[in-house]
Amino acid sequence: MEKLKERWGITSNFQILIIFIVFGITGSSSLFVARPFLDLIGLKREVFSPDFWWGGFLYGFLRLVIIFPIYQVLLVGFGWLFGQFKFFWNFEKKMLKRMGLGRWVS
Repeated sequence: MEKLKERWGITSNFQILIIFIVFGITGSSSLFVARPFLDLIGLKREVFSPDFWWGGFLYGFLRLVIIFPIYQVLLVGFGWLFGQFKFFWNFEKKMLKRMGLGRWVS
């Protein structure tokens, strides 16, 4: 536990608990929000042809592409609600930089 606290730059076990809770809530919430959002923009499962193997694959791929930014926004939002905005904002910046998208965050 001490290695994790040192790596993340946090001081208490309570902070670790809050951070894990935020990760859990964010993952569940992003999946919950994604389906209505996909329906809203017209990407329903029925639109993709079940006759071809790539229909399901394409739907799954598009769903992941759309869930990713929803997850990022929710992560920072829930981090803020739970008083851990600084940790999650730094976490987001580090992740985006590793993905090559760091030029848009400062």
